[in-house]
Amino acid sequence: MAAVDISVLHRLQWRMDRLDNLRIFVAVADANGFAEAARRLGLSASAVTRAVLALEQRLGAQLLHRTTRSLRVTEAGARFLDDCRRILADLDEAEASAGGAHSVPQGQLAITAPSMFGRLYVAPVVLDFLEQHRQVSARTLFVDRVVNLLDEGLDVAVRIAHLPDSGLTAIAVGAMRAVYVAAPSYLAEHGVPRVPADLVNHRAVGVSREGGQATAWSFYPPGNKERAARELIQPPMRLVANSSEVAISAALRGHGIARKLVYQVADEIASGRLQVILADYEPAPIPVHVVTLAGRKAPAKVRAFVDFAVERLRAEPVLGGAAFLA
Repeated sequence: MAAVDISVLHRLQWRMDRLDNLRIFVAVADANGFAEAARRLGLSASAVTRAVLALEQRLGAQLLHRTTRSLRVTEAGARFLDDCRRILADLDEAEASAGGAHSVPQGQLAITAPSMFGRLYVAPVVLDFLEQHRQVSARTLFVDRVVNLLDEGLDVAVRIAHLPDSGLTAIAVGAMRAVYVAAPSYLAEHGVPRVPADLVNHRAVGVSREGGQATAWSFYPPGNKERAARELIQPPMRLVANSSEVAISAALRGHGIARKLVYQVADEIASGRLQVILADYEPAPIPVHVVTLAGRKAPAKVRAFVDFAVERLRAEPVLGGAAFLA
């Protein structure tokens, strides 16, 4: 067996120590403290403290502000933290690739989507996928906010939105109408609005995720869906809820007109319990995408799930955009 150069071993050990320090720094930032990071890593608090100090000394920059009561990342630390996450993610991917995770779907898959859409449309896709891939487990985060995939350790997102330019890979699966609906009982009592301006004489049911005032509603002239052409109307709000389900329930009981994404009220429209109004003045349908991290080869579990989810979601009639309910 050939002799091993001791200097090479020393250099390898030095590089491994540096990677360990990066992992420790990320753990401290995520845990907002040295003691909690040490507990999660199975290390002593002093070892964790020494690792972060060694990083700061080598970089010549303070990465963390420490007080007796709190710890927060400095501006330089925040930039370095992003770099650390990217480096460690690339390393994990390289190890997974060498271990075969890029050829056979396996391991935990983390998926996020809007709360109600996730429950109604994404969860069935996830369950069917797990039945086909026994070596894969899943974690879902269905919330009504834009989730940073890298920061929260997620693999795939389903987003109903106009996406900004970013370093993400997005595959279009359809488009979603935003519709204005009311119960037939409400319209029988108050009349059917023919143009958006009629809404000032009606009652509305709004949604505000933060519990504040609902935003004005956007309407567009028939045949012109350009943003510059939109008209903002703020109808009198009978109720402002922080839950779509509550707003839908209120509309069903005749408390007023509601603005909803069509998937949220598709069953109620089909059954006649809610009626679409002002359809000619709706905004253009909102694009729906399956989104993943870009810049590195995705493991087999992600590629397999994306292919599976894209095919399933594209087959959903509710994602047919303007054609749905037409």
